[in-house]
Amino acid sequence: MRLYPTRRAIGLTAAGAAPAMAVALAAPGYWTMAAAWIVLAAGLMLTDALLATSPRRAALSAEAPGGLGVGRPAAARLVAAFEGAAPAEVELAVGVNARLGASPDRRTAAVRDGRAEAVVSLDPKRRGEGRIEGVWARWRGPLGLVWLQRHAADGPVLPITPDIDAVKEQALRLFARDAPIGAKPLTDRGEGSDFHALREFQTGMDLRDIDWKQSARHLKLVGREYRTERNHHVVLAIDSGRLMSAPAAGLPRIDRAINAALLLAFVSLRLGDRVGLFAFDSRPRVASGLASGPQAFPLIQRLAASIDYSTEETNFTLGLTALAGRLDRRAMVVVFTDFADATSAELMIENVARLMRTHLVLFVVFRDEELETLRARRPEEPDDVSRAVIAERLLRQREEVAARLRRLGAQIVDAPAEGLSAALVNRYLDAKRRELV
Repeated sequence: MRLYPTRRAIGLTAAGAAPAMAVALAAPGYWTMAAAWIVLAAGLMLTDALLATSPRRAALSAEAPGGLGVGRPAAARLVAAFEGAAPAEVELAVGVNARLGASPDRRTAAVRDGRAEAVVSLDPKRRGEGRIEGVWARWRGPLGLVWLQRHAADGPVLPITPDIDAVKEQALRLFARDAPIGAKPLTDRGEGSDFHALREFQTGMDLRDIDWKQSARHLKLVGREYRTERNHHVVLAIDSGRLMSAPAAGLPRIDRAINAALLLAFVSLRLGDRVGLFAFDSRPRVASGLASGPQAFPLIQRLAASIDYSTEETNFTLGLTALAGRLDRRAMVVVFTDFADATSAELMIENVARLMRTHLVLFVVFRDEELETLRARRPEEPDDVSRAVIAERLLRQREEVAARLRRLGAQIVDAPAEGLSAALVNRYLDAKRRELV
């Protein structure tokens, strides 16, 4: 419980200071009037506090979802319940730890039937344990001279996990039968080597797909329909080093990579492929076996949620060598990473080249929209020119690295952070159709 004056009380006390000083200067014998004014103001504030609702009659609580997905805001409800007489309105505020953001952090709510409620938005910024560290409520006395405050500590712990809801939404759009206009439903029929079904021959189908025996039996032309080959090995290799903790469109790159990896895992498992997860920074951190079937997705999800933020530099030699040692047959290796200088890029290329001798490598990098903005911005000061030149040089280095990887045979996915998941799934499906694995 806490008690302190309002602005009205401070203004009232200050308003009497000048007249009291003038009286004291004009008639020194009446100097006690200044002290009397202060006593009167203090008495009014004390009276206001006694007439106000006691903080002991207030109970505070915070109602929040049981879990949050990083980057997906969720609503939390702040509640102040009063026993007996209650103030007309209450200011409610919430405090959160560094993994969460609250907006707005303070709201005014009217009290109805002894209960005041306010809704704030919680913005999960990093995976881990988010915590509501306290809820505050304050209200004025009937004279408006004092604030009375109540504080409730130790709010609920909110697990912050990868944004599974976003993965599910994108997956449902891909697999929906009745896709909205303009959206292409995901299908594994088409170019491939696995026989899927027979269908009546239509104009535009390959003549080599005609099944002459079945056509003779049905007295009409019947063609074979194929689907992409299943049971491929897909390994999601996530660089969890220092550079991947840098933000991309408001979220750490590692979280963007995990969301894209989970969507690809869901699609791959649904299409019959086997999926494994591997994460490394200075050394391997997470390594799973290959799992198959949609029922394996919760396992991939739990392992992805356990990938921590790291401050260590990425050791591509150790990480990719350890990964190669775990693969006993040709696989599609999807590498999520980033680099900041030519030296780290050279080490990365050297080790990726060895991996590509046996496996198909899908290389996922984040388009640096901040550098592109600096390069394209119209210069207004000399420093803007320097920034644009440096940004141009860094972007050119990235393009040179991407070109070298393409010459080695790697598939490059270079997309903005918001569109990374869709671009990755499209490249994966294209590789399956072309039977690159």
